[in-house]
Amino acid sequence: MLLGAVLSWGGVRLRLTEVEAYEDVEDPGSHAARGRTARVATMFDEPGRIYCYLSHGLHRCLNVVAHEPGRAGAVLLRAGEVVDGLDLARSRRPGSSDRDLARGPGRLGAVLGADQVTDGLMLGRDQLGLADPPLSEQAISRGPRVGLRLAADRPWRYWLTGERTVSPYRRHARAVPDPPAEPPA
Repeated sequence: MLLGAVLSWGGVRLRLTEVEAYEDVEDPGSHAARGRTARVATMFDEPGRIYCYLSHGLHRCLNVVAHEPGRAGAVLLRAGEVVDGLDLARSRRPGSSDRDLARGPGRLGAVLGADQVTDGLMLGRDQLGLADPPLSEQAISRGPRVGLRLAADRPWRYWLTGERTVSPYRRHARAVPDPPAEPPA
């Protein structure tokens, strides 16, 4: 479970407060929906690798690969609370309040100093410390993913209940509802 884990990267440590899951070619909201390409190759790699991509030509977003090699899947790191390296984080996001420093995946990437060489790097044990003690189910909320046009209604976004650093929910203006589930045969 990545929620509540402390991630150390680029001289900053933050506690992950919001994540969002993406699957393979069966998930139309995933970057891997069209299969393996050079852009998404890392999503098909071994668990624990960082899949880093450029969003809207401006923001580096970080994901942790979460499926066995050969099958795509990753967890987008959506938000976090800076717990160490606050001055460095502030220098990377000048003018942001401490609440907003890593509130949203692009801001989180900026605070951690993600760049084009981040994609494909493997997280080491010294870089990701899981929540201790483990979180209870009551501490975690879930809902639809943010800003997607396709597969927008899948409840694969998870956050720490009541956490002030969680990004606000924004449904895509042209979101397409998920098709109804097929009845069992």
